[in-house]
Amino acid sequence: MSKTSLLTFAVVLAIGSNPGRLTAQSRTLTMSLEQLFRTADEHNTSIKSFESSIREAEAGVAAAKAERLPDVDASLAFSYLGGGRITDRDFSDGFGVHIPHYGNNFALTAQMPIYTGGAIESGISLSKLALKMAEVNAVDNRQRVRMMLVGYYLGLHNLKNQERVFDENIALTSILIDHTQKRQSEGVALRNDLTRYELQMESLKLGRTQVQNSAKTINHQLLTALGIDGDVEILPTEAFEHDEERIATSEQFWQAEATDNAPALQRSKLGIDMSEQKVRLEKSARRPSVAIVAEEHLDGPITIEIPNINKNMNYFFVGVGMKYRFGSLYKNSKKVRQARQQAETARQQHQSAVEGIEDAIQAAYNDLLTAQAELSTSLKSVELATQNYDVINNRYENGLALVTDMVDAANQRLDAGLRLVNSRINLLLKYYNLKFLSGTL
Repeated sequence: MSKTSLLTFAVVLAIGSNPGRLTAQSRTLTMSLEQLFRTADEHNTSIKSFESSIREAEAGVAAAKAERLPDVDASLAFSYLGGGRITDRDFSDGFGVHIPHYGNNFALTAQMPIYTGGAIESGISLSKLALKMAEVNAVDNRQRVRMMLVGYYLGLHNLKNQERVFDENIALTSILIDHTQKRQSEGVALRNDLTRYELQMESLKLGRTQVQNSAKTINHQLLTALGIDGDVEILPTEAFEHDEERIATSEQFWQAEATDNAPALQRSKLGIDMSEQKVRLEKSARRPSVAIVAEEHLDGPITIEIPNINKNMNYFFVGVGMKYRFGSLYKNSKKVRQARQQAETARQQHQSAVEGIEDAIQAAYNDLLTAQAELSTSLKSVELATQNYDVINNRYENGLALVTDMVDAANQRLDAGLRLVNSRINLLLKYYNLKFLSGTL
């Protein structure tokens, strides 16, 4: 039996996560899709790692702001001074000079920046943009994890519905077998007729077993993604009876949602802002820096006098210092041009991202419309297959149809029922894919 709907969910398997662990005591766990999302937010280690990245970026903002604070340095040294010697300039007539042998140096310096050409403010702005980027990446990762959960959850829901369809057909086939056995005992049915129904029954049981095993596989993958330990069966509670208005929202609505919320667009916009801040940062290197400086010194002995003075000398000063790197005039011009080119590249990448999102939304919306048409067709197919089965069954009971006609009618009804289940889940998957692409999942 071919189950195309199972292939539909294969794409979500490419979105990986390394979940934490959550122990569940009961063998069954009834959960809605929203409960799955909350559980993943609390226990999925992929989500946790991105939250850690946000805290790291917040620390980066604090570190950048700390550059506004004064720099304070202290140094202390003890030394041994050797004997001195004085000579003429031609190194003749030399004689020794006594120098106190033990020396000490202590210095306390403080520097408070008051103007850096915008370097500190640009650094703070860059760190804030890095924080926003970390937050966007965390949202994007959470969306991917949720889309993975949607795929597993809808796949499990689909298989449960398929199992129900098989159970219904098995029950009907069992009734037909009993009826055929009675007719055979009455001499109005052949053994071959009974054999056909028994073969049909075995085929249905095999199909149900395959569906049940596939459900176990997806259930295990879902438990792994949620971080739940133990032999637990997830039971979907969602009826997924979305009203027609929400499912059939216009393409313009999704395009607007993507423009406001899509992580890819938010990331590319931040890329533009960051590159423009880097231009300002490189320009700041071509401006002077001004700072308030203060120093305290305690040195000894005093060796600038002859004879030397074996005492400590303490002095301090406070003032304003200015520093200018003339090399930045010819060095940083190239870095500024490079930063400007990076900004232009970022703008082009943003435009490319906008076009890519627009195309993806347009294609996904068309897929949604196709899924709606498929669902409508499947509903009609089930109606017709059921009517055909009832007619053939009535004719068969009156001896006007062959058993092969009954088997064909049963197979058509089974296939129609399975296609209806697949169509409903496929429509939901297309709907959630639009939410994922627009960043609103």
